[in-house]
Amino acid sequence: EVQLVESGGGLVQAGGSLRLSCAASGFTFDDYGIGWFRQAPGKEREGVSWIRRSDGSTYYADSVKGRFTISSDNAKNTVYLQMNSLKPEDTAVYYCAAAPDSRWSIRKYAIAYRYWGQGTQVTVSS
Repeated sequence: EVQLVESGGGLVQAGGSLRLSCAASGFTFDDYGIGWFRQAPGKEREGVSWIRRSDGSTYYADSVKGRFTISSDNAKNTVYLQMNSLKPEDTAVYYCAAAPDSRWSIRKYAIAYRYWGQGTQVTVSS
């Protein structure tokens, strides 16, 4: 069974940190790129960060550069998103998703992704 499970969300004060995890199973993890997206109520889904498992390349949205770090533990089939200096505008449901490596060039678009997790809530208070 293909599965992506996010964890690590919660409530944190502005300036604080959280680490999100995305645990994958049921597919060849190393053949995929993993993206983190977020969606706040009434807003469009926004790409946050991406990692290409084949070569370790990473990419960040301008809104999180310098604050978030994406990484992977290949042995655990898990991708992490370390979020520092959190702001209230970071509040959203965060999703991880897996796209075939061949779709890396369109990683910013949801259509690239074959599998999605159910999301984890991140709430940043003022």
